[in-house]
Formats: sequence, structure tokens, C-alpha cells
Amino acid sequence: MADSPAIAPELVRALVPSLSRSLAEQFNVFRVMRHGTHEKQLSNVFAWLLDAQGTHELGDAPQRQFLDLVNSAIPVGRRLPPAGYEVAQEVVAPGHEGKLDPASADISDILLSSTDAAVVVENFGTSDGHGHNYRRYLALGTAGGRDAVVVLMCERHVPHLQRDGWENAVVITYAGFLEALRTHVTADRKWRRQHPDQHVFLRQLFEHFVEGPAAMNTDDTLAFLTAMCKTGESARYGQRPRDRVTEEFGELIAAQARRQLEESRTLLASVKRGLRDYANSTLVGQVNELIPAGPVEKVVTRFVGQWEWCVELQRSEDNPTVFLEFGPTAVVEQERVSRKLDDPDYSQIFISLQGNATEGISHLAHTGVHLAEVLTGLTCDDVRLRDAVLDIVTDQPDV
Repeated sequence: MADSPAIAPELVRALVPSLSRSLAEQFNVFRVMRHGTHEKQLSNVFAWLLDAQGTHELGDAPQRQFLDLVNSAIPVGRRLPPAGYEVAQEVVAPGHEGKLDPASADISDILLSSTDAAVVVENFGTSDGHGHNYRRYLALGTAGGRDAVVVLMCERHVPHLQRDGWENAVVITYAGFLEALRTHVTADRKWRRQHPDQHVFLRQLFEHFVEGPAAMNTDDTLAFLTAMCKTGESARYGQRPRDRVTEEFGELIAAQARRQLEESRTLLASVKRGLRDYANSTLVGQVNELIPAGPVEKVVTRFVGQWEWCVELQRSEDNPTVFLEFGPTAVVEQERVSRKLDDPDYSQIFISLQGNATEGISHLAHTGVHLAEVLTGLTCDDVRLRDAVLDIVTDQPDV
């Protein structure tokens, strides 16, 4: 097949609406409860599944699925019994006699053990020993002369992170284990019929860690097809082999999306610098000439993360701080403020006023100044930001 043409930037922009809807947050109990954001939470779930006496009522099937994955990754002569293990959590490895420091201790998240064999599981987001001692984990498993395997259970397998003995560990991803378990559950119609509650729970688990975003609906698929035709990409539908065309198209879209994300992040940083410099050189003087009380004393850009796109105008005494916000930070504030804007224009700079300690900001408003204008440079006689500051500090609405 001939080399695929590069993806046009306008295609990425045209596809964003339909893709964003398909990637939108769908109901899932794990997302609602924010479960799985810490390894201990997931260790509880996996330990429950691996327990042959667990209330999942699947017996030792999950344990067998897990051991199949372990045994497929090691030489035939080292393979362990496929079932018959007791399950324990938070088991301290040998070598921590005396006072234990929980922050640095080598503690197995899950231990599957029998008289003759053991599987020592370290659960972490990536395949990384993250400072723990592999040899101590192995010693825990081989205690009493047992055969043992150390397993890194993780969401993402990143081989270059496995060092200091951890390169000898068997890596099992959440998706790998759960996909095997899903195959078993799908084939067991009787279990699904007799255990509807457990089935719903496992379906949520599979969807969260295996399936990913829901598929697009018909309207979104039609929008995708229309965008492909309008942007000159429809020839891809006639290319062969289809799997390879699909893979190349996905890679090209991803590359273009990465580029645009990085460029937009750079643009945000430029707006922040320009807004900070303008506040120091011009805005503070404009405001302090007319403000009735609490002049601006300092311009600060101290925040990071979701609050990073903000310039803070700190005022004297007990007067509330004024914030000039834009982009992602404005989105967050729009969700938090009690009186939301009806039609927020995220191409603009927003202004907000500090509320009390419990309410965050008390008011959010447009300034009429666009990000593009900050990038090109605001003039010294432009008073729109000044007027926005004066308006918000002199006409504070009741909350």
C-alpha cells in the first residue's frame, strides 16, 4: 500500500465534537466512587476475586485464571499448581524484624499461599518495584521451601522500569487478568442468571479496566464520516488491508492531537506570561488610581495544575483577592461558582473574586479581553481589564 498522507489539522478539529462525545464520562461505579485511584483499593478487589471462598461465588475460577497467566510466563519446570491457595493481604516480607516503618517496608499487597507454593503480588500502577526489595518478596514466597513466583500486577507494563531484580518478576496487567475472567463469566450463563448482583459489579469492573470508552452512537459515527469526506480523507475507506489502514490512521490522528495539545499548552503559558507582565506594567497602576479601597499590592502566579492558568491580584489588608483566569482554570471555576455564566466564552480572559474560606470564589465574569489580544499585546490605554477589576470589587453580588 502506498504511504499514507499526513493528517490535515482541520480533520482533527472537525472530529473533536464526535470524539469528545464518545469519550465523555459514562456512568461507572468505580468512577463515581473514585475507586481504583490507590493501589490498596484495587488490591482489595483483586484479593476478593482470587479468594476461592469469596462472595463472588465463582469458586476458584478467578484463581485458576490468574495462575494460568502466571504459569504461561515462566518455564514449564517452574510452573505452580493451578489452584488451592489461601489469600492474604498486607503480609510483611522477612527482614523487617524490630520496629517497622510502614512507608518503606516491603509488604506484599496480596499473598497466595499453599503448603508447597506461593505467589507474592506487588500491586502498583506501573510495572515498577518503586523502591521495594525484590529479594525480600521472593524470600516471603519461598519460606518453608515452597516454590514461588513474584508478580507485578499493574495497569501499565513499562519494562524499562523493572530494575534491581524486578526484571525477574512476572508482569500481569489488570486488563490481562480481567479479560481472561470476562471470557469465563461470559461462558457461564448459569452463574450470570443466579448471581445478577455480582455480574453487574464485574461488568462495571470490566468496563472500567478493559473496555475503555463506550462506542460512538449513530449520530456521532455519521458526523465522523461527514468530517472524513469534507476534509479529503474519504480515500482511506478504499485502502487495503483495512486493519493496517485503521492502525495508521489512528497513529496519525494521535500524532496530530499530541502536537496540537502541546502547542495549546505552550499558548496557555504565553498568555499567562503576557497577562502577568501587563498586570505589573500597566493594570496595577490603572486600578490603584481609581479603586475605592484595598489597592493591588502584588501580582502573583503561584498556582499549578488545574489552577495554573491564573494571574492573582493580591490586595491590601483584608480585601478579597482578584483573579484573572482563562482556559482550563476558567472551566474549573465555572463549575464551582454558585452563579454560573449562561454561555461562557473560553476564548476570553475571565475575572473572579475571592470568597470566604469555604466558598472559593464568589463571582465569575467575562472581561471582554480575548486570549489572542493578550498574545499580540494590550495597549496602555486599553481599560477593559481595569474596568472589570473595578466592577467586581465595587459591585459584589450577594451569594
